[in-house]
Formats: sequence, C-alpha cells, structure tokens
Amino acid sequence: MSQNSVNQPTIDLSQTPAPNMVRVTFEPEHRTVEFEYGTLPYDHHGKPMSLLDVAENYNIFLDHACGGVCACTTCHLYIKAGADGLSQAEDDEMDRTDLAPGVQLNSRLGCQAVITRPGTYVVEIPKWNRNYVQEGKPLTASEIAAKEALAVADRTLESK
Repeated sequence: MSQNSVNQPTIDLSQTPAPNMVRVTFEPEHRTVEFEYGTLPYDHHGKPMSLLDVAENYNIFLDHACGGVCACTTCHLYIKAGADGLSQAEDDEMDRTDLAPGVQLNSRLGCQAVITRPGTYVVEIPKWNRNYVQEGKPLTASEIAAKEALAVADRTLESK
C-alpha cells in the first residue's frame, strides 16, 4: 500500500460532497473516501488521480500486477457512477480491457481511469479480482527492502 496513506475521517454519506471535493466509493467493501480535487499526492500507481492512485492513497486493495502501466487487466473495475467525470479511455486501455474477464460496457482499468473533476464516483471491484483475503496484498519494493533490513538486523543481533 501507499506510504502516503491518508487517514480518513468518517464521511456523512447522507450529505452531498462539498464543492471541489471528490468522493469515491469502492464496492463491495463499502469504503468511501473523500478529498479535495487536485490535492491527492501521486503515489506512482497508475496515472495521477487515477482510481488506482486513489485506492493506493487510502489503503484500499486494488490489484495491479503490472504496477499500473496498462500492461495487464488486474485493476479492472466496473464504474457504477461518475463515468462522465473520468478521462476517456484511450486505445491502449480499450485494447487491454478487451482481454479482461467479465468485461462490461462500464469496464475501465483503475490505472487509466483518471478523475477529471470534483464529484461522486462509485466503482466495483469485480468478484474475480477480490482474492486478497486469501492471499494478502503483495508487498511493495520499499516494504520488501524494509523486511529484508529487519531480517539482517535480527541475524546480526542473534550472532552477538
């Protein structure tokens, strides 16, 4: 997950978001995040302000085996609301999405679908992409390095 993870206060879903705010709900987890448009730190997962970038910033698991460079389909999402506020799908994304399982008219790749204006967005992570409960979230390169450093430190302490 992101090292820039943002702590999110409770969001009153009975109220519409304030002007210049982005609200994204990830289904089926019912996780909703909200932030001021244009202020999301870029976490280098997918395009800046992409749905994958939002998920990473708020510790919402959305698989992305290729690192968010439109080279796989593991970040495939269904856009349930707010499609008009997302960037248009480019040829690379459309070609890649054609290869994804369970393609629907509202299918997008999370790494390529960029939020272009404030508003409310609802996305669904397809059932076939929800394997993280059994397998866990893959570690990032920095998490692997930190884990290796701890193992080296432990071995050093044991040898003393």
